[in-house]
Amino acid sequence: MRKGFRKLTNLSLAILAAGTMISMTQCTPAEAKITEKDFDAYLFTYFTGNDISEEAVRYAISEDGYNYHYLNDNKPVIDSKEIASTGGVRDPHILRGEDGKTFYLVLTDMVSANGWSSNRALVMLKSNDLINWTSSNINIQNRYEGQEDLLRVWAPQTVFDHEANKYMVYWSMKHGDHNPDIIYYAYANDDFTDFIGEPKVLFLPTDGRSCIDGDIIYKDGLYHMFYKTEGHGNGIRKATTKSLTSGEWTESSDYKQQTTHAVEGSGVFKLINSDKYILMYDMYMAGSYQFCETTDLDNFKVIDSDISMNFHPRHGTILPITAKEKKSLIEKYGISK
Repeated sequence: MRKGFRKLTNLSLAILAAGTMISMTQCTPAEAKITEKDFDAYLFTYFTGNDISEEAVRYAISEDGYNYHYLNDNKPVIDSKEIASTGGVRDPHILRGEDGKTFYLVLTDMVSANGWSSNRALVMLKSNDLINWTSSNINIQNRYEGQEDLLRVWAPQTVFDHEANKYMVYWSMKHGDHNPDIIYYAYANDDFTDFIGEPKVLFLPTDGRSCIDGDIIYKDGLYHMFYKTEGHGNGIRKATTKSLTSGEWTESSDYKQQTTHAVEGSGVFKLINSDKYILMYDMYMAGSYQFCETTDLDNFKVIDSDISMNFHPRHGTILPITAKEKKSLIEKYGISK
């Protein structure tokens, strides 16, 4: 009796398992990972100015990477007062996760009216749909010891470190009046709500002078970081490394911006299904943006005549999105034409 019951049970389990496999194969195939061929448009995240009402995340969409139209009547899509200790945020950087469906957004927690050396915090956000976000606020001075002379925490960004298999958040900090701005990093925890360990130095130019607004893109086995030299020959330079935490960077000697205007907040993105990349930056004194095109991330050509925007962005970033994501955003916020 017991022997027969065991045989029946094993047979039943085998049939059940086979049926489940057939069902999974026919009805619930594993979700395919999003690749470049799935991208259909571009999402521009930005803020618009130095008034507290302008220090908030806004969205715009482009079909081709050149012509952009704002969403939500050019109003904020996230309430800064709900996520920032200062009530304002700047310098949004958005990244699609390695799983293709998780998004990471980091921001400077700052109101410029309080002064350029007034903030100590950054904001980390996570989303699965680009509309609903969970957030956490990291005050570096309160979070870590030995930060009594910290003056500012600027322009955080996120990059996936392929060696560590973790998301790295990096940003510039200045300690004391006579020290340079240095780009630091820390790895995010799995929930993207906090850091693992203490901030460490990611990059400081060999001349020991200030650097801010780091922007890293991975191409051909190298991490390319564009950054602004601050307080001396201001402009955008580039450094490359094979290993983010090695401390071994190869620095370019030339400036990458193609203008004589003051610049900051560079952002690089790849055009969909193309070998071309766009380097854009905020000409903050001129009140405009400049777009440049490249295939090698070293030599750039101005393409401003090809660019249109019905808004005036400040220091933002651009993310390729799918047709489904575009449709969802437009249905939620509406788009101007």
